[in-house]
Formats: sequence, structure tokens, C-alpha cells
Amino acid sequence: MPVNHRLTAPAPGWTTTTDVVVVGSGVAGLTVALNVRKAGLRAVVVTKAMLDDGSTRWAQGGIAAALGEGDTPEQHLDDTLVAGAGLCDEDAVRTLVTEGPDSVHRLIATGAAFDRGEDGEILLTREGGHHRRRIAHAGGDATGAEISRALVAAVRSDPGLELIEHALVLDLLTDADGHAAGLTLHVMGEGQRDGVGAIRARAVVLATGGMGQVFSATTNPAVSTGDGVALALRAGAEVTDLEFVQFHPTVLWLGPEAQGQQPLVSEAVRGEGAHLVDAAGTRFMVGQHELAELAPRDIVAKAITRQMQLQGAEHVYLDGRHFGAEMWEQRFPTILASCRAHGIDPVTEPIPVAPAAHYASGGIRTDLHGRTTVPGLYACGEVACTGVHGANRLASNSLLEGLVFAERIAADLVGRHRAGELPERAVDVAAARAAHPVPLPAPEARAEIQRLMSRGAGVLRSAASMADTAAGLTLLAEQAYAHVSEEKPADPRVETWEAANLLLVATALVAAAAQRAETRGCHWREDFPERDDVSWRRHLITTLTASGDLVSTPEEQ
Repeated sequence: MPVNHRLTAPAPGWTTTTDVVVVGSGVAGLTVALNVRKAGLRAVVVTKAMLDDGSTRWAQGGIAAALGEGDTPEQHLDDTLVAGAGLCDEDAVRTLVTEGPDSVHRLIATGAAFDRGEDGEILLTREGGHHRRRIAHAGGDATGAEISRALVAAVRSDPGLELIEHALVLDLLTDADGHAAGLTLHVMGEGQRDGVGAIRARAVVLATGGMGQVFSATTNPAVSTGDGVALALRAGAEVTDLEFVQFHPTVLWLGPEAQGQQPLVSEAVRGEGAHLVDAAGTRFMVGQHELAELAPRDIVAKAITRQMQLQGAEHVYLDGRHFGAEMWEQRFPTILASCRAHGIDPVTEPIPVAPAAHYASGGIRTDLHGRTTVPGLYACGEVACTGVHGANRLASNSLLEGLVFAERIAADLVGRHRAGELPERAVDVAAARAAHPVPLPAPEARAEIQRLMSRGAGVLRSAASMADTAAGLTLLAEQAYAHVSEEKPADPRVETWEAANLLLVATALVAAAAQRAETRGCHWREDFPERDDVSWRRHLITTLTASGDLVSTPEEQ
């Protein structure tokens, strides 16, 4: 499908060319770039902030793979399918768990150093939903930071890999056949590549991370504004499962007015034996699930929310005082420092926690090679929906998914290139000029979007709450259009482009969530509290029509 919609932006003032352009610098994006470079392809990595500022470096717990004695990919598969609540693509999960261990060893060969015991074996821990210790970690609770460090070092050591930092991707460019032919972007700063430009490429890989900033409180960094999903929708790609946003159960509670990125308290803390308690010190997860505090995240988040409602509380507590100072300092130094920075000492007092938006299980629909429904456009990492996570991601499967499917994308691109299936692409300039410009909301719309989404489409949802949310989002869109007609449009700049992306993905998320009339995984409907396999054991596929309408269509059973 040709591009129908584009962000309002100046014409590109500069152009560069490459074979593959990768947007995003987390584990997924950098793995694609490194692997296509090994095969001799030219690559450009575009990242919104600095190279190491993506979501990967914030990952605390670790990376899940069947690495331990007695563990098998089949057991990992079983745990993943249970967590996914009936919506996982079993072929995708099997690909993940069987290729995962070798992918982790290749990551180690790249330079990532995981924590090891005295015998030299990789130390493994447990997290929610896992029946075995299979979470490899680094620096105690700084796994993402170590993976990011190793990959960034490898990227910087390749002089042939071009990097463009502080760049917000805008829209996809296509050729006359609708095949991806590059993208437009805005570089923040000064120099030859300042302002809006274009990168022409034989293929485009989106690894832009999540959309957590659509909510008021999230563990995601400020750059996670759903840019990749918004670009894909405007380009005519299918997205799926947007309603399944995972709220991490244990995020440090900083007060009722706290907004933006909140400190995560890793699930690994519960994996090592910390307990969830209410203000009276009662363990409320006991008896609710066979794994108690280590139940899948959706179950724990719902239980915490129920407990807060029952007691009129704004948070519960995570109690790890029995660990002692030495364990906190050695196993969880990052979390310990974060808590102490906010006036809480986990060694001597329980940690106040509450759920916050954490991970998008849905995203741009892909096949097992990372191909989207737009030819030449690939996606991997959190921005993609490979089918691995279903209705609720299993803890620590995200880093593994980014790694495994990034390698598969690179292999597909290299194979296509060697077969002569990746020719240079001429941008269809006429189609780009004919695309509908998307009016830009004012920068203040971001806070209003977050308020609407947190109030009506967060952990608890109902038809009424989402109708109110949808009405508020529609009003914001109408205001943007009204300003255009009144010749008072918002200026094209990073803040208004991000607001436009957030508005589009929020509207798409609410449309899907309102249609799914059941409770499944991390989608919790108060008005439809039961899971309905007869009607809803299927995916919702969302597209943006030529007229600008979002349509969510249930996949045929």
C-alpha cells in the first residue's frame, strides 16, 4: 500500500544513501546493524538520543534462555505460552526458545559479560511465570546496561557503520511499487545534517522501542513515544495486539503527582524471595496463584490493583528486608541506589510500589523474518509484534526476542541481497507529495493524552472509561485540524511531531481495547471480567485507511 499520510514537515534539505537504514539503538537495532555489516552491506543507524539512550539499557532483570542444567527450550516454550494467555504464535515462540541460547552465546562473544559463579558458569535467577532459573543477568541488576555497552562498543569499532544521533524519524519513503525506499528524519543540532533530511535505502528496519510515554507513569524513557508504530500506520502497515500493554507490577511509587519515567524495581527482586505486602504486612499474593509473587505479571498487577482498591491505598509494598545489606549491595546495587536516592532504604524498610506502564506486547505485525506487510519494511524489538508475547509478555523474554529476531532480519536481508532481491530504489516523489499531511497537535497535548490514557485505558478498563478516553483524543485531533483551517497550525518540531505520534498510537490502542470485549492477559475489562476463547482467541489487526480512519479487524479464526 502506498504511503497515504505524512507528518507535516519541511521538505528534506539533505539526502544520503545506504543499503540498510536501522532506526533504533537498542539490542534489536544494533544487532541488525552489526550483522548486516559483517556481510558487507552498508548500514546507517538512526537513534533519537545518544546511541546508548534506548530502552535496552534500562532493563534490570536479565535475558531469559534455557541455559541451565535440566532446563530445555520446551520448558521455556511452555512457560511463554501460559503467560501469553492463548494468543502466542507457537511457531514464533518455538523459534525464540530454540534459537535463543545460541543467540545469547553470540552476544557474549560480542563482548557482553554476564554474572558468573565461582565455577565460571553463568548465574541464573527466576522471575514471574518461569518454573526454572533461566534468567541470565549482568552487574547484578544492570543487564540492559551491560548489553548496551557491549553492542555500542562493537558498533563504534566499525568505521563503516554510519551513526546519526539525536534524530527523530518522520515517515517512510517508498518507490512506485510501494516498496520501502528509505525514510525522512529530523536531526536535532548543527552541522551538515541539521534539520529535516532523507536517507535512501534498499530496506528499512524499525527498532524504535515502545510507546510507554502514552501514559502518565511508565518505566520507559522519555524517547518512547510510539514513533515506529505511528510511522508504520501512516505507511499503510498492519499493527496488531495494541491493547495488550503490560503494566509492571513493582514500580517505585514516588507520589500521586509523579509523571514520566519512574524507577523500576526488577521482578528479579521477587525472584530472589522478596514478598508483596499491604500496609499491615500481609502477603496478599499467597493463595491467589501457585507461584504467589512469581505469578505472571498481569496476574500480579491485577492483584496489586485490587488490593489498592479494597484498602483505598495508593500503593503496596515490596519487602526484601530479610535479604540483608550484603545481598542488596551485591545483587541489586542499581535498585538499592535508586531507592536510596528517593529516600527509601530497602535494607531497613519495605519499598512502596505500584503498577506502571512497562511494555507493549503488540506492535507492527511481522512474520518470522521480521518482515512487515509493507515490502522492504522490517521491524524488531518492542515496536514489533512477532507473536511471541501473545496477551502478556513473559518476564525477560523481551531482550531475547530483540536479539533472536534481529539476527533473523539480518539473515533475511543478506540472503535477499545475495540473490539480487535488494536493488537500489528510486523514491516515488509524486506519491510522497500527494500524501495527506497530518496536522500537528500543540506540544501541550502530550500531557493531556497521558492524562486521558492513564485515567481510562490503564490497568482497569471499561466501555465507559474508554469511550471517555476516545472522545478526549478525538477532541485533540479536531483541535489540530481546526488550527490548520484557521491558519494557526502548530510549528513542525520535535515536540509537535511526538505529540502527533502519541495521539495516533493512543487512538489506535483505545480502538482495539474497546473492541476486545473480554479480559485476557494484561487487557483487563471490568465490564467483561472473563476470558472468552470462543469469540476472542484471535488477534485484532489495526490499519489506518486512506481517509484517515483507524480500523481494527478481528483476525479470522
